[in-house]
Amino acid sequence: MAINVVRKWLRDNVMNQRVLIVEDEFLIALDLEATVENLGMEVAGLATNKEQALQLAHLADVAFVDINLSDGATGPEIGRRLAEEHGITVVFMTGNPEAVANGVKGALGVVSKPVMPAVVEQSLKYAVARRAGMLASVPPQMMVFA
Repeated sequence: MAINVVRKWLRDNVMNQRVLIVEDEFLIALDLEATVENLGMEVAGLATNKEQALQLAHLADVAFVDINLSDGATGPEIGRRLAEEHGITVVFMTGNPEAVANGVKGALGVVSKPVMPAVVEQSLKYAVARRAGMLASVPPQMMVFA
C-alpha cells in the first residue's frame, strides 16, 4: 500500500518539475530533452555554458549538468551555484565523473555517460523524491554525494 502511495505521489509531482539541461553536445541535449518530456516533465531550457545556465536558473527545479561545456570545465561551478543560489537539485551527467568524485557542494550526485533513457528516468525520479525529502532508492548507475 505504501509503495502505491509513493508511486502516485511521484507521478503527480513529477508533472510539476522543470528540468534545466546544461549540455553542449546538441544530440545529447536533444535526447535528454525527449526523455524528460516523455516523463511528462517540462524542460526549462537548454544551456551550453555557464552564462546561459545561470540565466535560465530561475525557471528550473532540477538540472542535469555536464562537466565540460562550450566555455570549458565550468560544470562543477555551475552545479554549485544552481544548488546554492537557486535551490535547484543538481545531477551531473558526464563522461568525466572523476572530475566531481569528491562531490560538489549542494549537488545530489553524478551519472556517467553514456546514459540510457531508463537511467535518465531513474535519476529524475530519484532527484524529485529527494527534492521532496522522501526516501528513495539510489539508481545503481548514480554515485550520490554525501
